[in-house]
Amino acid sequence: MTIMASSRALTTVLGRNPVFNKVREMPVIGGSGLFRFARGYVQARTNTLNLTTGDAIVEYTCYVMHY
Repeated sequence: MTIMASSRALTTVLGRNPVFNKVREMPVIGGSGLFRFARGYVQARTNTLNLTTGDAIVEYTCYVMHY
């Protein structure tokens, strides 16, 4: 998953996302632009999930350190 902070900087998140867990953590493995060499983690929380349509509203909170 790629999270864009601006048109010139983004972070890359990679990891397992078990959608039925209340809170999931995934590592930030890098980035580009201002976030080059970024490290950190993302917490994902599902606010709404509709199994019939496959629609979901997910809140992502990013904790990132960069040089």
